[in-house]
Amino acid sequence: MEQDLRSIPASKLDKFIENHLPDTSFCADLREVIDALCALLKDRFFRGPVRRMRASKGVKGKCTALKGRSDADLVVFLNNLTYFEDQLNQQGVLIKEIKKQLYEVQHERRFGVKFEVQSLRSPNSRALSFKLSAPDLLKEVKFDVLPAYDLLDHLNILKKPNQQFYANLISGRTPLGKEGKLLTCFMGLRKYFLNCRPTKLKRLIHLVTHWYQLCKEKLGDPLPPQYVLELLTVYAWEYGSRVTKFNTAQGFRTVLELVTKYKQLRIYWTVYYDFRHQEVSEYLHQQLKKDRPVILDPADPTRNIAGLNPKDWRRLAGEAAAWLQYPCFKYRDGSPVCSWEVPTEVAVPTKYLFCRIFWLLFWSLFHFIFGKTSSG
Repeated sequence: MEQDLRSIPASKLDKFIENHLPDTSFCADLREVIDALCALLKDRFFRGPVRRMRASKGVKGKCTALKGRSDADLVVFLNNLTYFEDQLNQQGVLIKEIKKQLYEVQHERRFGVKFEVQSLRSPNSRALSFKLSAPDLLKEVKFDVLPAYDLLDHLNILKKPNQQFYANLISGRTPLGKEGKLLTCFMGLRKYFLNCRPTKLKRLIHLVTHWYQLCKEKLGDPLPPQYVLELLTVYAWEYGSRVTKFNTAQGFRTVLELVTKYKQLRIYWTVYYDFRHQEVSEYLHQQLKKDRPVILDPADPTRNIAGLNPKDWRRLAGEAAAWLQYPCFKYRDGSPVCSWEVPTEVAVPTKYLFCRIFWLLFWSLFHFIFGKTSSG
């Protein structure tokens, strides 16, 4: 399908997405199975190393469904995990217990598709992989099941969390050296951050994801994570378009150009956390001063999704630069598609800016009142 995408004219990209990305029918079947797994796992008892626990809920992650192959995530939130340390320290035991319970589910209910539990990669593996397949339809899906501490149990994902929540996360209550390793806890916020976007932007994300998978097939690992490409797509649209109807080829080109400029990237969002709380502000300033690329998880400021290995980006950037010359970025008359004007970095507020503004206003008011009194 690489040949099809790179040779198709820019004006036909929307049609390409409609015909190939995503495979909506199989994605619907996938959701049905995952919903059933969530329901069956809920309220089952899991044997922990110290005490028994139950699955309070399951949350479906992203469904990346292309023609013939798909990926999905399922996070199982367990009660009786008191904080991050429980999830990190008991990860291996919980994975084994979930695998045992899912084997029981497999024998108790038939799904109409082949349900295959994958072998654990290591005794302390953080993820458990499965395959669901429908041989008659030549379809297959790989998905991961991950246990998690229900960090967001009392948070409304439609509202900005109290910033003390993030202050607690980054000031001593996050295990030393474990920053950024609690991504499953933030699945709900991360999922909503992408799902609330306009339909056409989601389609552009599917296109970029498809391009990434083609690069992965050609280059192999390691590459930057797929999620970082999804965030770059959102960022490109937010700073370059913000309209619900846009030129798909322009958006696609903008994302690939950002990939080629990876050494300049400093990107973050203030949807869930911001600079108003002093502890959070100080931590964000530290994070954003680190070597680039820096792309902070919108839900978890302790996680730089861009990663620490520039070699991963260099390989992907080389492929992106080659693609920018292909017909998919040219119109029928041969003229090139122009990208959106998007900065490579998001401005960072001056440290303690809000405090300075407050004191400036206070002193201005003070002098205004008492100056007026003395003059009278």
